[in-house]
Amino acid sequence: MLTLALDTATRVCTVGLVQDGHVLAEYDISVGLTHSEGLMPQLDQMFARTGIKKENTDRIAVSIGPGSFTGLRIGLAAAEAMAYAWQCGICGVNTLEAMAYNIPVEGVVLVPVLDAQKGNFYAAFYEWTDGELRKVRPVEMADRETLLQQLQACGKPVLLMGECEKLMKKELPDGISVAPEQVRLPKASSVALAAEDTEPLTGEDVFTLRPYYIRKSEAEELWEKRHPQG
Repeated sequence: MLTLALDTATRVCTVGLVQDGHVLAEYDISVGLTHSEGLMPQLDQMFARTGIKKENTDRIAVSIGPGSFTGLRIGLAAAEAMAYAWQCGICGVNTLEAMAYNIPVEGVVLVPVLDAQKGNFYAAFYEWTDGELRKVRPVEMADRETLLQQLQACGKPVLLMGECEKLMKKELPDGISVAPEQVRLPKASSVALAAEDTEPLTGEDVFTLRPYYIRKSEAEELWEKRHPQG
């Protein structure tokens, strides 16, 4: 099973090819071109370097959120178009859950975090047990103080991942540490691994996959403010 994986939910644009659980290639960029400019050239370069034909892709795994509204739309639109054109399946993967696959170790609570703007964070809590990832707390949006209280209530060592720079501006409580940068942010290979047990959508159904935003965009909030009902 050859899986093309991509994640554009954060500032990192990451693409990868995974064959039956083995990473064949992974290409991460966090500077330079925007995702709309860089994603397709990045994919073209990866296929060219590996010598793998795009049409041999069995399925596409794509991060669907939470994350950047624009980034998620770019990645999902590209993934759906490729899946339809290549007649392969597509799987949507939670961005935070995929990050937990970066560090498959037991004995700690993994907490991937993304900046939700306006002083808030998206976060979810996970644990590895006997080689299986278990969700401890579902995806929620919380401010810094609330999130730190939730972290301290875990009763186990906590390892933060993702966009946790704003959390790190002040000293973190004991028992809470931050993962090394090289495994902290999204990786396409982890998106592929997280999608292994997901039944893919095929045919025209590939276009039914939707981003997982959690909250409304600023444009939607502004429109509702200017057009109150009633």
